[in-house]
Amino acid sequence: MRIRLWGTRGSLASPGPATVRYGGNTSCVEVRASDGSLVILDAGTGIRALGETIEPEVRRLDLLLTHLHMDHIQGLGFFEPLFRPELDVHIWGPESATLDLRGRLERYLSPPLFPVHLSYFRCRLSLHDVVRLEGFRIGDLEVSMSRVLHPGPTVGYRISDGQVSMAYIPDHEPALGSGQLPDDPHWISGLQLAQGVDLLIHDAQYTEDEYAEHVGWGHSSLAHVLQFADLAKVKELCAFHHDPSHGDRVLAELEARILTRPDLPFRFSFAREGATFQL
Repeated sequence: MRIRLWGTRGSLASPGPATVRYGGNTSCVEVRASDGSLVILDAGTGIRALGETIEPEVRRLDLLLTHLHMDHIQGLGFFEPLFRPELDVHIWGPESATLDLRGRLERYLSPPLFPVHLSYFRCRLSLHDVVRLEGFRIGDLEVSMSRVLHPGPTVGYRISDGQVSMAYIPDHEPALGSGQLPDDPHWISGLQLAQGVDLLIHDAQYTEDEYAEHVGWGHSSLAHVLQFADLAKVKELCAFHHDPSHGDRVLAELEARILTRPDLPFRFSFAREGATFQL
């Protein structure tokens, strides 16, 4: 299983030298299975560049949305494969008590927010509401999901090919105002998704000082995600969903500070656009 990062931010960062190293696009991750199955996690602005690399011979792709906040869907209308009539596209997303996935996407993909309607896409499009599902298969990949703590219907995903696994939880506040996670693991949002994975891609938007000013906003501090990954016994952690105000210098300093810890129980990095992981 090969994973590539196409967007790493929680909101668009200002373009220019300050964001060259870690990137300025919003959440989008590509997952390729050994059988050729293609899964895309979220449709932030990074999905536009990803679309330009998808080969003409690809006949199916699956797009898994964690939630429908703007930074996770704003690249959808610029994703060129959606206009390929020979392509089967399956979009999966959390269900809502008010509208189904199609109805909620149509609120964004219509004027005055966007000129292109969902019905304009020429691909063979299927939409799936996922929260009540126990899991599903995409080729060789087994996908499971569960709700996680973030404003509005939001899920995290776990993907496994039977030999290796990864978890993607880009918007998540498991501590929810506390200085640490709950003592009982059963009360920790998303922990089962991440348990023992080879790679965890997880929200790490705030420093500890910043988190104190944003309790309840649905995002993690670095301290919380490090504790979360340790409790889950992951093999590697990729800190994701960078705050748009954190330029390269800030992120590099934060990353270096963590990498110098002698007791870090897993491999660690900050998410960078273009970074790849081979599991």
